[in-house]
Amino acid sequence: MTISDGGPHANGGAETTESSILSLDDGDIHVCQDGPRDAPALLLIHGSASSTRSWDPLVPLLAASHRVIRIDLLGHGRSAKPAGPGYALPDQAHRVGEAMDRLGAGRVVVIGHSSGGAVATALAEQRPGLVDALALINTGPSLDAFIASESAAISPSQWPPTDELIRRFASTGFSRPGYRIPQELLDEVRFMTYHTLTATMQGTRDYLEQRALPDRLAPLGRPLLVIFGADDRRWRSSSAAGYHAVPGAEVVLLPGLGHSPNLEDPPRTATLLLAFAAIHATPPTDHPAEAG
Repeated sequence: MTISDGGPHANGGAETTESSILSLDDGDIHVCQDGPRDAPALLLIHGSASSTRSWDPLVPLLAASHRVIRIDLLGHGRSAKPAGPGYALPDQAHRVGEAMDRLGAGRVVVIGHSSGGAVATALAEQRPGLVDALALINTGPSLDAFIASESAAISPSQWPPTDELIRRFASTGFSRPGYRIPQELLDEVRFMTYHTLTATMQGTRDYLEQRALPDRLAPLGRPLLVIFGADDRRWRSSSAAGYHAVPGAEVVLLPGLGHSPNLEDPPRTATLLLAFAAIHATPPTDHPAEAG
């Protein structure tokens, strides 16, 4: 069942967003849609401790020519936050696929930021017929590329965290000089539970420990774009070269940007994504029957 929360909402002042709740078996999932419904579809998947709001600056640049679908993963944003299991990446990917079926999205170009790129990879593994191509933004290819930071630690006794604590926690997510984390993104972290925060981060670690992303992507045969802020302080940007193990992969390093190019420089990020989608996205009327 799909439940509308009241219709369109303003997004960045110029666009309108259709926001709805999809009732799935293991929890309600919040989705947003922008752009013409008969245009090629882009699916945006956020990273850990984030939400659909992390794409707000990018959406107006994409929605003029594409149907843009954003999803709050379980435990994030306006989606359900159950206290039990279900936060493993394959489980998150399964829900995303089910949500796309409910929306009748057809084939999509999947764009994932940070751990959202790992969810996108799991989706392509499970549902190759749903995925036209993948674009990963600052998604570490393996755990040995991770840059540990003591500032990222939040203890249960500190929950819910203060703005200052969240800023320290999120500080490595940005590198552009003068960039200040928007208040709405701080709020999204606070709206999580300590369990959902830690369980989703553990789910990413488990998935990467089992197999590196290039090894997962190589046999799938899907076009791949990798965008990496060259000044990333969470994942070594040099590790992006590992994606060249995927035949035909395009890897782009963006000087002067850190872990979140989608927030730090939306125009530069959108230019790369639109050029990639122009080649690999298929209009809904051209979608063949799903295979795989």
